[in-house]
Amino acid sequence: MSGNTFGHLFRVTTFGESHGPGLGVIIDGVPAGLRLDPEQIQHDLDRRRPGQSKVSTMRKEADEVEILSGVMDGVTTGTALAMLIRNTDQRSRDYGNLATCFRPGHADYGYFKKYGIRDYRGGGRSSGRETAMRVAAGSVAKQLLAHYGVTIQAYTLRLGGVDAAKVDLAAVESNIVRSADPDAAEAMIAAIRAAQAEMDSVGGIIECRADGVPAGLGEPVFDKLDALIAHAVLSIGGIKGIEFGSGFAAADLRGSVNNDPITPDGFTSNHAGGIIGGISNGNTILFRAAMKPTSSIAKEQKTIDEAGSAVTISVHGRHDPCLVPRAVPVVEAMTALVLIDALLQNRCARL
Repeated sequence: MSGNTFGHLFRVTTFGESHGPGLGVIIDGVPAGLRLDPEQIQHDLDRRRPGQSKVSTMRKEADEVEILSGVMDGVTTGTALAMLIRNTDQRSRDYGNLATCFRPGHADYGYFKKYGIRDYRGGGRSSGRETAMRVAAGSVAKQLLAHYGVTIQAYTLRLGGVDAAKVDLAAVESNIVRSADPDAAEAMIAAIRAAQAEMDSVGGIIECRADGVPAGLGEPVFDKLDALIAHAVLSIGGIKGIEFGSGFAAADLRGSVNNDPITPDGFTSNHAGGIIGGISNGNTILFRAAMKPTSSIAKEQKTIDEAGSAVTISVHGRHDPCLVPRAVPVVEAMTALVLIDALLQNRCARL
C-alpha cells in the first residue's frame, strides 16, 4: 500500500512533491451529471494557497487548477476526474544546507529510515504543499454534498494561546487568521508576530462543523464515521489530536449529563458531536483538531546528520509561522471526502 489513495466509492489519489513540477489528483467515483463549478474549486484553493497574508509563507504560488478529464461542457461524465496544479515558485537552494541533516519536528528522519532516500527540498510528499490537491478534491466533494443539503465550515478556535470567546461563522473569512471570533483575531495575529520576532512558531485548534448530515452514515464496526473522520483529519501534516463533541471533557461528566436527550423535535444537546455508535444521528457533526507549531523555524536547533553526528541547524526558506489559518480549508476538504464517501455507501445499506 502506497498511502496515496483515500476513500472507497469516492476514491482520491494524489501525487506530486513540494519542489517538483506540479501536484495532481485523480478522483474515481464522481457521479455523472454534476454541474461542476471550477471557480468554487479555485476559491477553496485560494483560501489554502501560500503568500495570502502577512502571517503566511511568502512563497508565491497562484495554485491555478487545471481540470484535465472527467468533465464535458461543465458537467461530470462519470469517468475519472483529474486535476493538476503546476509549481512555479520553488527555491530548492534554500534547502542546500539540509541535504544531509534531519530537521527536528519533520518527517525527514522517518522517511530516510523507511526508504533510504528522502527529498530534502521542502520535504517532498511530507510537505504541507501536498494538501493543495486534497482541497481541490474536497471542493468537488463539497459541491456534491450541497445536493444533499450538507454544508461544512471550519474555523480557528484557538491560536498561540488566544481563545475565541464566541463563534461567528460569518466572520471567519473576514480576518487573516480565520478566527470565529473577530474580536480575538488581532490578539491571535499578535501572537504569531511575537513568535516570528523570536524566529519561532505557534500552533492552535481548528473546530469544524458539518450541518445537514442525515442520520445513518457510517459503517460498523471498524469504519465508524468518527473513526473515518479522525483518520482523514489526522492524516493532515501537523494535526496531533482530535475530539468530537464534548471530547476529553466527557471523561469528567456523568452519563446523565453527557447523554443527549432525544425529543420529538430532535436532540436537546450535542455532547456526542453528531455521531453515536459510529453512526451519524442527524445532529450537527462537531469536532476539534489540534495543530502543532510549524516545525520549520529559523531558531537554531540540535539534530543529527545522516552519519549520526550531532549538528546544529537553522531552517531557512519561506515558511508559515503558524499553519492553522491555511489548514482550515484542508480540514473542511478531508471532512467532505469522508462524508460524501459515507453518503454514497449508505445508498447501498438497504432496499
